Amino acid sequence: MFAVIETGGKQYRVQEGDVIFVEKLNALTDDIIKFDVLVCGDNQDVRVGTPIVENASVEGTVLGHTKGEKIVVFKYKAKKTFRKTQGHRQPYTKIEIKKIAL
Repeated sequence: MFAVIETGGKQYRVQEGDVIFVEKLNALTDDIIKFDVLVCGDNQDVRVGTPIVENASVEGTVLGHTKGEKIVVFKYKAKKTFRKTQGHRQPYTKIEIKKIAL
């Protein structure tokens, strides 16, 4: 059984037991989060929602919060003395998918 969920403006294909990293959510560790389902099914039967599948949900447990790899943003203008360096680390929430219900 698989499902496609949307969070943080991105879509994820998940199965029970998967661990995914999503955009940071305002939730504490060990909280249970429910997601709306866009597509769900198995190999024979697939349900597509308009825009979500009715009576279907995905539950996940928050395992913790983390940050991604550091990226360096460097801006400059040619033939000028303008140079600017910035760093960024994107925050993520680690979620384990516990149950897919139809």
